[in-house]
Amino acid sequence: MVATNQHILSDDLLAHCLERAPGYDRDNQFFTEDFDELRDAGYLLAAIPTELGGKGLSLAEVCQEQRRLGYHAPATALGVNMHFYWTGLMADVWRSGDTSMEKYLRAAADGAVFAAGHAESGNDIPLLLSTTKAEKVDGGYKFTGRKSFGSLSPVWTYLGLHGMDTSDPNAPKVVHAFMPRDTPGYTVNDVWDVLGMRATQSQDTVLEETFIPDEHIARVVSAGAAGMDLFVLGIFAWALLGFANVYYGIAQRALDLTLATVKTKTSLGLSRSMAYHPEVQHEVAEMVLELEAIGPHIDKIAQDWSTGVDYGPEWPSKIIAAKYHAVQGSWKVVNTALDLAGGFGIFRQSGLERLFRDSRLGLIHPANSALTHEFVGKTALGISPDETPRWG
Repeated sequence: MVATNQHILSDDLLAHCLERAPGYDRDNQFFTEDFDELRDAGYLLAAIPTELGGKGLSLAEVCQEQRRLGYHAPATALGVNMHFYWTGLMADVWRSGDTSMEKYLRAAADGAVFAAGHAESGNDIPLLLSTTKAEKVDGGYKFTGRKSFGSLSPVWTYLGLHGMDTSDPNAPKVVHAFMPRDTPGYTVNDVWDVLGMRATQSQDTVLEETFIPDEHIARVVSAGAAGMDLFVLGIFAWALLGFANVYYGIAQRALDLTLATVKTKTSLGLSRSMAYHPEVQHEVAEMVLELEAIGPHIDKIAQDWSTGVDYGPEWPSKIIAAKYHAVQGSWKVVNTALDLAGGFGIFRQSGLERLFRDSRLGLIHPANSALTHEFVGKTALGISPDETPRWG
């Protein structure tokens, strides 16, 4: 069921996040004050069902809030999206009649924070495959590997992660687990000094035969797309559509900054502002046209997920395509905004310099361009995403 539309994020809270964002980026600092204020406002409870102590927002409604937060503080929005993509998919699983995730939803309602441990070097198909070893032992699994992009590293209570059990080479399994923070046998490495989205503090997490008991093993599924049940597909939906809206929010802000700037920008070759330059008008139109196409697309897919539209095996393709369209188009908008800003745009004071760096990261968020085209192309042709090429 889709909850009645509501806003959790007040204008004052968003203004505070906007004010703090440049400092977090400059100092490569976690968004502590933002996080505390969002938690106090009940934002971390947004996706949890009302029956379990949450706000009961659907994916479509959370995406709208994330878009607003992304407009003001992209890194903060991206960071908390990791928590939402767990609590959101858990809520969907719970509503389907599967109560296996209920204990985690109740923990989240009591203040637990969930983060993601899926990204791995050398694995271009995150979630469906893994370079992390999952070894079955008495009472649980031992995980050995290195996870990258662990957003919310300073504050998570549970790290949702996955690994591969290859004990049967003919039937490898992907093991999904939630690792409590007090689990022995892992380390968080402080490596986050990067191009953009710096406030997320997405540190590496190293697992060294880290034991996670059966009670925290969420799913054991077939490797690849064959293992895409509601739990796995829900991660795709909540993660990728959340990403899409954060980056769309960035592009909206870049457009607004551009509209304000060109109306006051002058040139010796014009008697009026640069807003009257035909090519400036053309470029602004291109930005608006791009955003006009993105918004309805990502809204439609999020709403269809929230209302239970049955796309069957086309669901992964539709989710991936919406995310791809959003981040590619948003990058074009922000890149054009920097062009129109001229030399002033490269100064931190302009605000565009940070948005430019943040928006570029959308293109490398899963699924990347290569995987997107492969997945969408195979789906359209009726070919299994797990099918490998055979040449000759």
